[in-house]
Amino acid sequence: MPRSLAPWEIERKLLVKAEDKTNPRYGCRPEERSAEEYIRYGVINLDKPAGPTSHEVAAWVKRILALQQVGHGGTLEA
Repeated sequence: MPRSLAPWEIERKLLVKAEDKTNPRYGCRPEERSAEEYIRYGVINLDKPAGPTSHEVAAWVKRILALQQVGHGGTLEA
């Protein structure tokens, strides 16, 4: 039986189907975005620890990042 490779042993290549340019009037490359832009227009993928409620965690994020609106999609309960 052939030996299975560990994930870090697998050679990976980036597949680019087509190159294109973004009009600067409509945005920028993800690696050029500031943290403020990610917070203002993005999504935070949060792994909520056991204990606090979804409402509490949303309130903490709102306070820590000084945002006016914060919400969560569905339940964050484990």
